[in-house]
Amino acid sequence: MELIFLGTGAGVPSKERNVSALALSLLQEQNSIWLFDCGEGTQHQILHSSIKPRKVNKIFITHMHGDHIYGLPGFLSSRSFQGGTTPLTIYGPKELKQFVEISLQLSETHLTYPLSIVEVADKMELKLDHFTVYVELLDHGIPSFGYRIIEKEKPGELLVDKLKSLGIKPGPIYQQIKENETVTIPNKGIIYRKDVVGPPKQGKIITIIGDTRYSPRFVSLARNADVLVHEATFRHDKEMLAHQYFHSTTSQAARLALESNCKQLILTHISSRYQQEENDQLLQEATVIFPNTKLAYDFSKFTIH
Repeated sequence: MELIFLGTGAGVPSKERNVSALALSLLQEQNSIWLFDCGEGTQHQILHSSIKPRKVNKIFITHMHGDHIYGLPGFLSSRSFQGGTTPLTIYGPKELKQFVEISLQLSETHLTYPLSIVEVADKMELKLDHFTVYVELLDHGIPSFGYRIIEKEKPGELLVDKLKSLGIKPGPIYQQIKENETVTIPNKGIIYRKDVVGPPKQGKIITIIGDTRYSPRFVSLARNADVLVHEATFRHDKEMLAHQYFHSTTSQAARLALESNCKQLILTHISSRYQQEENDQLLQEATVIFPNTKLAYDFSKFTIH
Protein backbone atom coordinates (compact mmCIF):
# COMPACT_ATOMS: atom_id res chain seq x y z
CA MET A 1 0.00 0.00 0.00
CA GLU A 2 1.49 3.29 -1.11
CA LEU A 3 0.52 6.98 -1.26
CA ILE A 4 1.65 8.85 -4.38
CA PHE A 5 1.20 12.64 -4.36
CA LEU A 6 0.45 14.01 -7.83
CA GLY A 7 -0.37 17.56 -6.75
CA THR A 8 0.44 19.22 -3.42
CA GLY A 9 -0.36 22.89 -4.04
CA ALA A 10 -3.31 25.03 -2.98
CA GLY A 11 -5.64 27.14 -5.08
CA VAL A 12 -3.47 27.65 -8.14
CA PRO A 13 -0.52 25.66 -9.49
CA SER A 14 3.03 26.89 -9.02
CA LYS A 15 6.31 25.90 -10.63
CA GLU A 16 7.01 23.53 -7.73
CA ARG A 17 3.51 22.25 -6.93
CA ASN A 18 0.52 21.32 -9.06
CA VAL A 19 -3.00 21.45 -7.58
CA SER A 20 -4.58 18.66 -5.54
CA ALA A 21 -4.41 15.00 -6.50
CA LEU A 22 -3.38 11.99 -4.44
CA ALA A 23 -3.23 8.32 -5.44
CA LEU A 24 -3.57 5.40 -3.05
CA SER A 25 -1.92 2.44 -4.75
CA LEU A 26 -3.52 -0.88 -3.83
CA LEU A 27 -1.80 -2.86 -6.56
CA GLN A 28 -0.49 -5.45 -4.11
CA GLU A 29 -3.79 -5.73 -2.26
CA GLN A 30 -6.32 -5.76 -5.13
CA ASN A 31 -4.56 -4.64 -8.31
CA SER A 32 -6.19 -1.22 -8.32
CA ILE A 33 -5.55 2.45 -7.56
CA TRP A 34 -7.81 4.94 -5.80
CA LEU A 35 -7.54 8.64 -6.62
CA PHE A 36 -8.38 11.41 -4.16
CA ASP A 37 -9.21 14.69 -5.92
CA CYS A 38 -8.28 15.42 -9.51
CA GLY A 39 -7.13 19.00 -9.96
CA GLU A 40 -6.21 20.55 -13.28
CA GLY A 41 -3.25 18.80 -14.92
CA THR A 42 -3.61 15.54 -12.99
CA GLN A 43 -3.47 13.43 -16.15
CA HIS A 44 -0.24 15.18 -17.10
CA GLN A 45 1.22 14.53 -13.64
CA ILE A 46 0.32 10.86 -14.03
CA LEU A 47 2.53 10.73 -17.14
CA HIS A 48 5.52 11.40 -14.85
CA SER A 49 4.58 8.53 -12.54
CA SER A 50 4.22 4.76 -12.77
CA ILE A 51 0.41 4.99 -12.50
CA LYS A 52 -1.65 3.45 -15.30
CA PRO A 53 -5.01 5.24 -15.64
CA ARG A 54 -6.81 1.97 -16.40
CA LYS A 55 -5.84 0.74 -12.92
CA VAL A 56 -7.75 3.62 -11.30
CA ASN A 57 -11.17 2.21 -10.41
CA LYS A 58 -12.31 4.64 -7.71
CA ILE A 59 -12.05 8.42 -7.41
CA PHE A 60 -12.97 10.29 -4.22
CA ILE A 61 -13.62 14.03 -4.55
CA THR A 62 -13.42 16.06 -1.35
CA HIS A 63 -15.28 19.14 -2.61
CA MET A 64 -16.23 21.11 -5.70
CA HIS A 65 -13.58 23.84 -5.78
CA GLY A 66 -11.82 23.98 -9.12
CA ASP A 67 -8.35 23.08 -7.87
CA HIS A 68 -9.80 19.70 -6.84
CA ILE A 69 -12.00 18.84 -9.87
CA TYR A 70 -10.89 20.65 -13.03
CA GLY A 71 -8.72 17.73 -14.10
CA LEU A 72 -11.53 15.19 -13.82
CA PRO A 73 -13.12 15.43 -17.31
CA GLY A 74 -9.71 15.17 -18.95
CA PHE A 75 -8.70 12.18 -16.86
CA LEU A 76 -11.97 10.35 -17.58
CA SER A 77 -11.47 10.90 -21.30
CA SER A 78 -7.81 9.86 -21.27
CA ARG A 79 -8.64 6.67 -19.38
CA SER A 80 -10.68 5.63 -22.42
CA PHE A 81 -7.88 6.41 -24.86
CA GLN A 82 -5.37 4.53 -22.70
CA GLY A 83 -7.12 1.18 -22.66
CA GLY A 84 -9.55 1.62 -19.77
CA THR A 85 -12.52 -0.73 -20.09
CA THR A 86 -13.22 -1.73 -16.47
CA PRO A 87 -15.86 0.10 -14.39
CA LEU A 88 -14.96 3.33 -12.58
CA THR A 89 -16.86 4.82 -9.63
CA ILE A 90 -16.58 8.44 -8.49
CA TYR A 91 -17.61 9.46 -4.98
CA GLY A 92 -18.22 13.07 -4.00
CA PRO A 93 -20.66 15.93 -3.26
CA LYS A 94 -24.09 15.97 -4.90
CA GLU A 95 -23.07 18.63 -7.46
CA LEU A 96 -20.39 16.32 -8.85
CA LYS A 97 -22.78 14.27 -10.98
CA GLN A 98 -24.02 17.32 -12.87
CA PHE A 99 -20.48 18.63 -13.37
CA VAL A 100 -19.22 15.36 -14.83
CA GLU A 101 -22.25 14.64 -17.01
CA ILE A 102 -22.39 18.14 -18.51
CA SER A 103 -18.61 18.18 -19.13
CA LEU A 104 -18.73 14.86 -20.97
CA GLN A 105 -21.91 15.76 -22.86
CA LEU A 106 -20.76 19.17 -24.12
CA SER A 107 -17.33 17.89 -25.10
CA GLU A 108 -18.96 14.89 -26.84
CA THR A 109 -16.77 12.53 -24.86
CA HIS A 110 -17.77 8.88 -25.14
CA LEU A 111 -16.27 6.62 -22.50
CA THR A 112 -15.26 3.04 -23.20
CA TYR A 113 -16.12 1.89 -19.68
CA PRO A 114 -19.10 2.01 -17.28
CA LEU A 115 -19.05 5.12 -15.07
CA SER A 116 -20.94 5.42 -11.77
CA ILE A 117 -21.21 8.53 -9.61
CA VAL A 118 -22.11 8.14 -5.93
CA GLU A 119 -23.21 11.10 -3.80
CA VAL A 120 -21.61 11.08 -0.36
CA ALA A 121 -22.97 12.58 2.85
CA ASP A 122 -21.85 13.20 6.42
CA LYS A 123 -21.41 10.02 8.51
CA MET A 124 -21.78 7.82 5.45
CA GLU A 125 -20.17 4.38 5.53
CA LEU A 126 -19.03 2.78 2.27
CA LYS A 127 -18.28 -0.95 2.09
CA LEU A 128 -15.77 -1.32 -0.72
CA ASP A 129 -14.10 -4.66 -1.40
CA HIS A 130 -11.63 -5.24 1.45
CA PHE A 131 -12.09 -1.75 2.87
CA THR A 132 -14.59 0.39 4.71
CA VAL A 133 -14.57 4.12 3.99
CA TYR A 134 -16.10 6.53 6.50
CA VAL A 135 -17.15 9.96 5.27
CA GLU A 136 -17.28 13.07 7.46
CA LEU A 137 -18.28 16.63 6.65
CA LEU A 138 -15.45 19.10 7.24
CA ASP A 139 -15.54 22.89 7.74
CA HIS A 140 -14.76 24.64 4.47
CA GLY A 141 -17.60 27.02 3.64
CA ILE A 142 -18.94 24.67 0.96
CA PRO A 143 -19.53 20.94 1.55
CA SER A 144 -16.09 19.34 1.89
CA PHE A 145 -15.53 15.77 3.03
CA GLY A 146 -12.80 13.85 4.80
CA TYR A 147 -12.30 10.13 4.20
CA ARG A 148 -11.18 7.47 6.68
CA ILE A 149 -10.12 4.26 4.93
CA ILE A 150 -9.99 1.13 7.08
CA GLU A 151 -8.60 -2.10 5.71
CA LYS A 152 -10.26 -5.30 6.85
CA GLU A 153 -8.41 -7.54 9.27
CA LYS A 154 -6.00 -9.97 7.68
CA PRO A 155 -5.60 -13.61 8.71
CA GLY A 156 -2.81 -14.23 11.20
CA GLU A 157 0.40 -16.09 10.47
CA LEU A 158 0.39 -19.85 10.15
CA LEU A 159 1.83 -21.52 13.23
CA VAL A 160 4.33 -23.56 11.25
CA ASP A 161 5.88 -25.30 14.26
CA LYS A 162 2.46 -26.48 15.36
CA LEU A 163 1.65 -27.82 11.90
CA LYS A 164 4.94 -29.68 11.81
CA SER A 165 4.25 -31.15 15.25
CA LEU A 166 1.02 -32.53 13.80
CA GLY A 167 3.02 -34.18 11.04
CA ILE A 168 1.89 -31.77 8.33
CA LYS A 169 4.83 -30.93 6.12
CA PRO A 170 5.20 -27.60 4.26
CA GLY A 171 3.54 -27.44 0.86
CA PRO A 172 0.38 -26.25 -0.92
CA ILE A 173 -1.67 -27.63 1.96
CA TYR A 174 -0.45 -24.75 4.13
CA GLN A 175 -2.18 -22.23 1.84
CA GLN A 176 -5.37 -24.31 1.88
CA ILE A 177 -5.37 -24.33 5.66
CA LYS A 178 -4.94 -20.56 5.79
CA GLU A 179 -7.75 -19.91 3.31
CA ASN A 180 -10.35 -22.32 4.74
CA GLU A 181 -11.94 -22.73 8.15
CA THR A 182 -11.46 -26.50 8.00
CA VAL A 183 -9.34 -28.80 5.86
CA THR A 184 -9.53 -32.59 5.88
CA ILE A 185 -6.14 -34.27 5.49
CA PRO A 186 -5.83 -38.04 4.91
CA ASN A 187 -4.59 -39.83 8.03
CA LYS A 188 -4.65 -36.51 9.94
CA GLY A 189 -8.35 -35.82 10.13
CA ILE A 190 -9.89 -32.35 10.20
CA ILE A 191 -7.57 -29.39 10.74
CA TYR A 192 -9.27 -26.27 12.10
CA ARG A 193 -7.72 -23.02 10.94
CA LYS A 194 -8.31 -21.33 14.31
CA ASP A 195 -6.05 -23.92 15.95
CA VAL A 196 -3.04 -23.41 13.68
CA VAL A 197 -3.22 -19.70 12.77
CA GLY A 198 -2.16 -16.81 14.99
CA PRO A 199 -4.38 -13.83 15.88
CA PRO A 200 -5.61 -11.70 12.96
CA LYS A 201 -3.58 -8.70 11.89
CA GLN A 202 -5.27 -5.32 12.16
CA GLY A 203 -5.82 -3.63 8.81
CA LYS A 204 -4.22 -0.30 7.98
CA ILE A 205 -6.01 3.00 8.56
CA ILE A 206 -5.52 6.02 6.29
CA THR A 207 -7.27 9.32 6.91
CA ILE A 208 -7.38 11.98 4.22
CA ILE A 209 -8.59 15.39 5.36
CA GLY A 210 -8.99 17.87 2.53
CA ASP A 211 -9.69 21.58 2.73
CA THR A 212 -10.98 22.53 6.17
CA ARG A 213 -10.60 24.68 9.23
CA TYR A 214 -9.07 22.96 12.23
CA SER A 215 -11.55 21.43 14.66
CA PRO A 216 -11.07 18.94 17.50
CA ARG A 217 -14.24 17.16 16.35
CA PHE A 218 -12.19 15.61 13.54
CA VAL A 219 -10.19 13.58 16.07
CA SER A 220 -12.53 10.61 15.58
CA LEU A 221 -11.94 10.72 11.82
CA ALA A 222 -8.18 10.48 12.30
CA ARG A 223 -7.95 8.42 15.49
CA ASN A 224 -5.10 5.83 15.49
CA ALA A 225 -4.51 6.26 11.76
CA ASP A 226 -1.34 4.76 10.35
CA VAL A 227 -1.17 7.86 8.16
CA LEU A 228 -3.02 11.16 8.35
CA VAL A 229 -2.88 13.32 5.21
CA HIS A 230 -3.90 16.84 6.17
CA GLU A 231 -3.99 20.15 4.37
CA ALA A 232 -1.56 22.80 5.62
CA THR A 233 -2.31 25.78 3.42
CA PHE A 234 -0.81 28.38 5.74
CA ARG A 235 2.16 28.89 8.03
CA HIS A 236 1.69 28.94 11.81
CA ASP A 237 1.60 32.75 12.03
CA LYS A 238 -1.36 32.95 9.60
CA GLU A 239 -3.90 31.21 11.83
CA MET A 240 -6.42 34.07 11.60
CA LEU A 241 -6.08 34.14 7.80
CA ALA A 242 -6.49 30.37 7.66
CA HIS A 243 -9.72 30.62 9.66
CA GLN A 244 -10.99 33.41 7.42
CA TYR A 245 -10.43 31.31 4.28
CA PHE A 246 -11.63 28.02 5.82
CA HIS A 247 -8.17 26.42 5.83
CA SER A 248 -5.63 25.06 8.32
CA THR A 249 -2.07 25.84 9.32
CA THR A 250 0.92 23.53 9.71
CA SER A 251 0.67 23.58 13.49
CA GLN A 252 -3.09 22.95 13.47
CA ALA A 253 -2.60 19.84 11.33
CA ALA A 254 0.09 18.66 13.73
CA ARG A 255 -2.15 19.32 16.72
CA LEU A 256 -4.89 17.13 15.23
CA ALA A 257 -2.36 14.35 14.54
CA LEU A 258 -1.21 14.50 18.16
CA GLU A 259 -4.74 14.53 19.57
CA SER A 260 -5.70 11.63 17.28
CA ASN A 261 -2.76 9.41 18.25
CA CYS A 262 -1.74 8.99 14.62
CA LYS A 263 1.45 7.23 13.65
CA GLN A 264 2.44 9.60 10.84
CA LEU A 265 1.32 12.98 9.50
CA ILE A 266 1.82 14.11 5.90
CA LEU A 267 1.28 17.78 5.07
CA THR A 268 -0.05 18.81 1.67
CA HIS A 269 -2.07 21.60 -0.05
CA ILE A 270 0.66 24.19 0.48
CA SER A 271 -0.05 27.78 -0.58
CA SER A 272 1.90 29.08 -3.58
CA ARG A 273 2.93 32.09 -1.46
CA TYR A 274 5.58 29.88 0.15
CA GLN A 275 8.76 29.42 -1.84
CA GLN A 276 10.97 26.35 -1.88
CA GLU A 277 13.38 27.78 0.68
CA GLU A 278 10.52 28.05 3.20
CA ASN A 279 9.68 24.35 3.16
CA ASP A 280 11.99 23.55 6.07
CA GLN A 281 10.26 26.14 8.22
CA LEU A 282 6.81 24.78 7.34
CA LEU A 283 7.90 21.29 8.31
CA GLN A 284 9.60 22.43 11.51
CA GLU A 285 6.45 24.20 12.70
CA ALA A 286 4.66 20.85 12.59
CA THR A 287 7.44 18.61 13.92
CA VAL A 288 7.72 20.71 17.09
CA ILE A 289 4.21 19.48 17.92
CA PHE A 290 4.16 16.10 16.14
CA PRO A 291 7.67 14.79 15.39
CA ASN A 292 6.74 12.12 12.82
CA THR A 293 5.62 14.62 10.20
CA LYS A 294 6.55 14.69 6.52
CA LEU A 295 6.01 17.45 3.99
CA ALA A 296 4.69 16.14 0.67
CA TYR A 297 6.04 17.32 -2.67
CA ASP A 298 4.73 16.49 -6.12
CA PHE A 299 5.60 12.83 -6.85
CA SER A 300 6.44 12.06 -3.21
CA LYS A 301 5.80 8.39 -2.36
CA PHE A 302 5.08 7.00 1.08
CA THR A 303 4.82 3.28 1.75
CA ILE A 304 2.33 2.41 4.48
CA HIS A 305 3.97 -0.34 6.51
